[in-house]
Amino acid sequence: MRIGCPKEIKPQEFRVGLTPNAAREAVGNGHEVIVETAAGEGAGFTDDDYTAAGATVVDTAADIFATADMVVKVKEPQATERKQLREGQVLFTYLHLAPDPDQTRDLLASGVTAIAYETVTDRAGGLPLLAPMSEVAGRLAPQMGAWALQKANGGRGVLMGGVPGVRPANVVIIGGGVVGTAAARVAVGMGANVTVLDRSIARMSYLDDVFMGRLTTQFSDAGAIEGLLERADMIVGAVLIPGAAAPRLISRAQLGRMAPGAVLVDVAIDQGGCFETSRATTHQDPVYEVDGIMHYCVANMPGAVPRTSTIALGNATMPFMLALANKGWKQACEDDPHLLEGLNTHAGHLTYYAVGKALGIDVLSPGMALKV
Repeated sequence: MRIGCPKEIKPQEFRVGLTPNAAREAVGNGHEVIVETAAGEGAGFTDDDYTAAGATVVDTAADIFATADMVVKVKEPQATERKQLREGQVLFTYLHLAPDPDQTRDLLASGVTAIAYETVTDRAGGLPLLAPMSEVAGRLAPQMGAWALQKANGGRGVLMGGVPGVRPANVVIIGGGVVGTAAARVAVGMGANVTVLDRSIARMSYLDDVFMGRLTTQFSDAGAIEGLLERADMIVGAVLIPGAAAPRLISRAQLGRMAPGAVLVDVAIDQGGCFETSRATTHQDPVYEVDGIMHYCVANMPGAVPRTSTIALGNATMPFMLALANKGWKQACEDDPHLLEGLNTHAGHLTYYAVGKALGIDVLSPGMALKV
């Protein structure tokens, strides 16, 4: 199989879909790898690194899309990239289709077989290709929120850890999964007063044990969230429903209950965001204000630390990428029902139920898609 990796073109996205080590593994399995020139530079990988791994460096993304059997990326294909996709080609990347009808329509029109990192599952019910980036985004969330809390950046001027005689920041994290746990780890380490909300009693028990009383857990419902708004300096939205649009947990009307200059960090923005006032921002212009509340809603947070993120993502995606290349996508998905969960579009059909429900589009079951 010819595996292609173009340079990412989403604003301020410095990650790359294929590391030199992954390219070396693919070549060692008998496949051809083509990489767009400078694709890895943002993550610290040179063209020479890819050449040494046995890959061929090509001049343009068009060379990738025109000839690759499988295109491996990080972020969802942008409009100019979607025009170059075609039926019979496999696209392996993050998609986040539920809040993105334009991308969904374009992928269906192209006929491409699109397998989304964020909906591939594992035997434990986890999301193994989303988890590494969730871990990175979670750890970044308190750092970015702390920056936004600075008065010069529009925040209320509260130091995360406080000082003797002055209380630390009150940080509320909605969701105790991978993102929430990572965010809590950093926020607690910064000395903040942390409350994590979740609906799983077992998960809250786990967090209570792991953090040994250094944070507070609380059952997540509308009343609990509203009760915490007035004293929160920072709220981190860390709620995920796999493949589906994120639930809206804080309305615009509720912003008035928060202290002016408080910060919302919406890590769920890739799935549409969990605050009513959320809209996607970029690393170049990450923060905006609504009703006195600062919003940090960067849609590719891990792109801020591309070296770490690229290696972590490459470690997770490599076995699945090799399975798709070695067996072909149909056999790989037949052999691995967890990989089949990643199938979002094929030959003009939408194949992921949560996306169809969110966008009102008919869905072909993944099992039936294998027969198309």
